[in-house]
Amino acid sequence: MRIGLLSLLLVGAAAAFADFTPDWNKPIPPFRIAGNLYYVGTNYLASYLITTKAGDILINPDYEESIPVIQHNIETLGFHFSDIKIILISHAHDDHAAGCALAKKQSGAQLMVMDADVAEIEHGGAGDFQYVQHWTPVKVDRILHDGSLVNLGGVTLTAHLTPGHTKGCTTWTIDVKDAGKTLHAVIVGSPNVNTGYKLVDNKQYPRIAADYEKCFQVLRALPCDLFLGAHGVYFGMDEKLTRLKTGGVNPFIDPDGYRAYVEEREQAFRKELAAQQSHSQ
Repeated sequence: MRIGLLSLLLVGAAAAFADFTPDWNKPIPPFRIAGNLYYVGTNYLASYLITTKAGDILINPDYEESIPVIQHNIETLGFHFSDIKIILISHAHDDHAAGCALAKKQSGAQLMVMDADVAEIEHGGAGDFQYVQHWTPVKVDRILHDGSLVNLGGVTLTAHLTPGHTKGCTTWTIDVKDAGKTLHAVIVGSPNVNTGYKLVDNKQYPRIAADYEKCFQVLRALPCDLFLGAHGVYFGMDEKLTRLKTGGVNPFIDPDGYRAYVEEREQAFRKELAAQQSHSQ
């Protein structure tokens, strides 16, 4: 994991939610991660397609402007946007969720969202504790809770509440069968403390520090073979894609990278919390 890239992510994060960010929406070729799990997102915004015998599941439609990119990637892989039956998100920030309404309209899929993020989705981004967001409001078809199972065509995803980054931030896990093996995939929602986040005396989000504690407790406990996340930079996607082209062991099988990432992000949270606590005294 390139920690320097994570730092760049956090520095730019505060500006990311005011408007569409074109530099985050550049097309890249889609690819198979393992088994029935595919990457169909942009250069920076991770979107995943999970195919099943009863239709497909899309995680993170990203911006509205991302939908044509995602649709093209899905079709390039030989699948169809109209086969998407379920839409999921990692968390209710515009770069992952602003495209929900359009994706739902074009696919006819059901939208399923963690309970604590439902209000933002249905009110077009309004109500976020940190950002002023604007997107097309859309009705959530199924409200999820910590531990909810999403089943389709013999495939099951588990929704893990990993709050802090948003109140309903969700990390997804799924067992992927690949080359006769079962791989535990973890798609991290986000453990990042963005620039400007107030961890102490936050009247808009009083539980924010305790929620981050829960987030890291959950992430540490998850078994992980395939390390993925809401942004490619979380799991070193660009470097791993280069390695993927050379053949050999699947570079996305990275349990050590996952553990190192979680540890580094937790240390960054604790450092920021301690600094804010010191300044508040």
